[in-house]
Amino acid sequence: MTPIVTLSSIAAPLLRDNVDTDAIIPSREMRSTGRTGLADGLFAPWRYLDADTRTPDPAFVLNRPEFGEAQILLGGANFGCGSSREHAVWALAEWGIRCVIAQSFAPIFRNNCIRNGVLPVELGRAEIASLVGQTIEVDLTTQTIRHRDKAFAFAIDAEAKAMLLSGSWYNDVVGLPPHRQVALPCCFHVVGRFSPRVPSAWPAYRGCLHRSLQKPLNR
Repeated sequence: MTPIVTLSSIAAPLLRDNVDTDAIIPSREMRSTGRTGLADGLFAPWRYLDADTRTPDPAFVLNRPEFGEAQILLGGANFGCGSSREHAVWALAEWGIRCVIAQSFAPIFRNNCIRNGVLPVELGRAEIASLVGQTIEVDLTTQTIRHRDKAFAFAIDAEAKAMLLSGSWYNDVVGLPPHRQVALPCCFHVVGRFSPRVPSAWPAYRGCLHRSLQKPLNR
């Protein structure tokens, strides 16, 4: 995963509330289980006048020439709601989006962003509106967004920040960084089966992992 330290890009506005994962990548566009081959289906219901013929809608924000290389997407409240499909973040990342700035995020979508190298940033509606169509700088080190004489601070969990700054992959099952994955065999033993790439599995494993991290494994 490519680290995020600072990011400078025009900010593409998709200022809609409740943008769900089925709008980001419809199930019909999920033709593989991998992270690639999804960009073409990104926002397919809105991006194309006819999804079957791939006739682009010139009015959709990502089809407009000025936003063709945008790495920052602006959104509304509850961005990424709906199903827990990780393909939504994979599609955004493959298209080139490295940062989504929204009023709020669905929790699973936010976690999927972090573990796939996309920075989720929460700002107020007025602050987001002031960034529309502007070239802005996102500085993860100082947790600041800058545009000309404006600067907005944002919050992020310390462990998530460290992972994005370093470009470290989280474990495919529950999101543990590599140096803590020694505890996973205990978790698998208790749960009873290995379930690869299931982001929503974290709550079910959490109690087991918490206990297993308190003491070394005797295996």
